[in-house]
Amino acid sequence: MRSIEVTARSVEEAVRKGLSELQITKDEAEIEILKEASKGFLGLVGAKPALIRVTEKLDRNKVTKRFLEQVTEKMNIKTTVIAKEDSECLKLTMVGGDLGLIIGRRGETLDALQYLVNLVGNKDQQERKKIILDAEGYRKRREDTLIKLAHRLADKVKRTGHRVVLEPMNPQERRIIHTTLQSDRNVQTISEGEEPYRKVVISLRKKIN
Repeated sequence: MRSIEVTARSVEEAVRKGLSELQITKDEAEIEILKEASKGFLGLVGAKPALIRVTEKLDRNKVTKRFLEQVTEKMNIKTTVIAKEDSECLKLTMVGGDLGLIIGRRGETLDALQYLVNLVGNKDQQERKKIILDAEGYRKRREDTLIKLAHRLADKVKRTGHRVVLEPMNPQERRIIHTTLQSDRNVQTISEGEEPYRKVVISLRKKIN
């Protein structure tokens, strides 16, 4: 949270000066008057300037976008961050540039960066909101891949009768597997292990006599 104290001949002038220095608008600021200006004797002797504190309001979109821009800049990656927010979550999508380095192996780097973005975006906020980070539509492509994988492995379980243990996945990806197969009457899914090595297990559904 950026905050500065500013002095000027009047409160109005101090406000303009503070907003200019922080490069924000009045709607984006919290202004606290610490001392009113006084004109002194005959407007000359003993005159005292106004003292105010200008604090930038915490805007989740702006804070997270600024954080991502700083990270990608240090990685020498030029990208644009598009924010889309609803009542459930804030989705940040990075577009442009070579984002393979941001995504990482099977999205591991993207997941790690998403974790950091959630910490940054929810710090000092009155209400916590889930933040989903994406890069050039990777999340949708990964979801499609996991759905196909779930169906293929479920068929294998039904064909062989042996359970299948998938590779470790994050909670979001495990949920995709569970949701995809929840309506299949022949197989069941459970999660086993401890984070970050928790895995989905697909096995034949036990028949109730």
